Amino acid sequence: MRLGSITYMNPWWEGKEDYHIKRWREQKIHWWPNWLERLSLKPFSLNFILGPRQVGKTTGIKLLIQELLRDNPPESILYLNVEVLPSHRELLELLREFQGLKDKEGIETGYIFLDEVTSLEGWWRGVKPLIDAGLLEKDVVTVTGSSSLRVKRDIELFPGRRGEGKTIEVMPLSFPEYVEIMGLKNPELMREKVLELFNSYLKTGGFPASINGLPMDDLLGAYIGEFVRFGKSLEIAKETFAAVIRSAPSATSFRALAGMTSGYSYKVIQDYIEFFTELYILGIAYLKQGNQVLYKREKKFFFRDPLLARLFSLWSGAELREDALYEWVVQEHLYRRFGEVYYYRNSYEVDAIAGDLKVEVKAGKAHRRYPKGVRVLEKEDVPFFLLELTPQQPAR
Repeated sequence: MRLGSITYMNPWWEGKEDYHIKRWREQKIHWWPNWLERLSLKPFSLNFILGPRQVGKTTGIKLLIQELLRDNPPESILYLNVEVLPSHRELLELLREFQGLKDKEGIETGYIFLDEVTSLEGWWRGVKPLIDAGLLEKDVVTVTGSSSLRVKRDIELFPGRRGEGKTIEVMPLSFPEYVEIMGLKNPELMREKVLELFNSYLKTGGFPASINGLPMDDLLGAYIGEFVRFGKSLEIAKETFAAVIRSAPSATSFRALAGMTSGYSYKVIQDYIEFFTELYILGIAYLKQGNQVLYKREKKFFFRDPLLARLFSLWSGAELREDALYEWVVQEHLYRRFGEVYYYRNSYEVDAIAGDLKVEVKAGKAHRRYPKGVRVLEKEDVPFFLLELTPQQPAR
């Protein structure tokens, strides 16, 4: 494979508009991704962008490329969807040819974007030798992936070789971000509008396509494609999701979830749930008592976006409970704010513990008394609580 065969991925080489930019402009609701500001564009940098499918990673990259083209020649920018490559050898050859093009055109700094590297086993073999040889020392390389564990494992293969590079996780919009892109200023003064937007957020989640009213089928299809790509059984996946949804919002164990399936072992269910966490579909809140985290005890599993909860509820045939959905949204927002979330259970239960916050979500639940320091959220309190939280974590 030669550079000439991937011109369609790099339309700026021919002075043409990129397809993703065109779609972005045509959307009724679109925004500039804040995470782009945290990427390093100083040579040498090896950036990693992680996040679920269809969350806007590719569109964000294309928007950045559009900005780079203002001050850099088109030939200095290479975008490559790694999914099309049969092996790391083709990646290595394309990058070497790109270096030759730079030398020929007298270009000092190149900007290389490698999209969805998790689709190519051993992709790093096409990059690491060039870094070790110093051939990319004047370039900025940005890598994206949709599987957190696999990419994080690959990141460890570049110790001391990342220069100024950052690692950034891109997630669907949080509710505060959703309110912002909807143009609502001073939400604390507009209670009814906030509640209206929150009801919409619970339906669309924070994915750009769903916010713009596009069908959910493409998003579901993207995840099913990932399941198949990594050799997972769709039937086991369906039963696992159904068990998680039906057990919510209660804490449960892998064994208990396995008992709700057609007879799969708890190890199989555990493997699938861990896989779903890699794909940013599920999160886990562990039991915490005092300063001790009890990893082997029952856990609370939560969906990381309301739309994902709805999608996999429909796909698995399990009815989605409103109280579970509210609790999941709170747990996810606390996780984004603090980088961890737990729950507590003794003579009483607290749904979410993070930082110095202890939060009980009472949407649809019977009333009971809680100790001092536990913040109890009624259904209509939830969106205003979310607006208090800082949605983004700094780049690492």
